[in-house]
This record gives sequence, structure tokens and C-alpha cells, in this order.
Amino acid sequence: MTTEAPLSVDKPRSSTRPAARRSNFELYSWIFMRLSGVVLLFLVLFHLLIMLFLDGGVHRINFAFVAGRWSSPFWQFWDLAMLWLAGLHGGNGLRTVINDYSRKDSTRFWLKMLLYVSVILTVGLGTFVLFTFDPNIG
Repeated sequence: MTTEAPLSVDKPRSSTRPAARRSNFELYSWIFMRLSGVVLLFLVLFHLLIMLFLDGGVHRINFAFVAGRWSSPFWQFWDLAMLWLAGLHGGNGLRTVINDYSRKDSTRFWLKMLLYVSVILTVGLGTFVLFTFDPNIG
């Protein structure tokens, strides 16, 4: 019978390692992408169904159609939900792509700053237009 030396087992890592102090932002980001994708699928498909098939097709869409639609708080909320979810969902996806493919920290930083500013401007301007839309222009 041969005696072998027992295998050495490393000590467990300390709970003070840097990864333990991080937030769960990436987990919440991942969950948000799944949930917002499902909600967006419902919102967009219903939107297309209404606009293309049930409401007379794209030939009916003009200023008066939008004015009539946005006079209802239901449709304002519907379009606002699509705007916010699509902007945040797309921005979060592009943030992940930037994190995965940019090699230098400075490039990653500036690309994400450009992304954040563009998402804030787009969602902010869209929200502003939706809430300040005046159907009586002219």
C-alpha cells in the first residue's frame, strides 16, 4: 500500500474581496432586459396591430390622427411606456456591447458617456413632446 500526500485545499476566499463589495447592478440589468423585452413585445405588437390593421392602415396616420390619439391619457401612457422601455432597453443593450468590445478604459468611458447623453436626450425630448403636444397648432 502506498501512502500518498493528501491533496492540499486552498483556503476559502475572504468575504472582503473586491467582488463581494460590488453592487448587483449587472444582475438587475440582466433582469430588466428580460422583463422589458417581454413588455415591449406586447406593447409593440399591439401598437402595430392597431396602426396597420385595425385603424385603417398607415394611410390614415396624419397630424389629426396623432392629435386624436394623444388626447387620451391611455394612449399617452402607452406611447410613453414604449418610448421609455425602448430607450432604456436599447441603451442597456448597447452599454453591454460597449463593455464587451471596447479595449481601452478611456474609450469605454467616452463611448458610454456618449450613449448616456444620447439616451437621456432622446427619451427626455420624446417625453417632452408627448406631454406638451398641442393639437390646436395653426
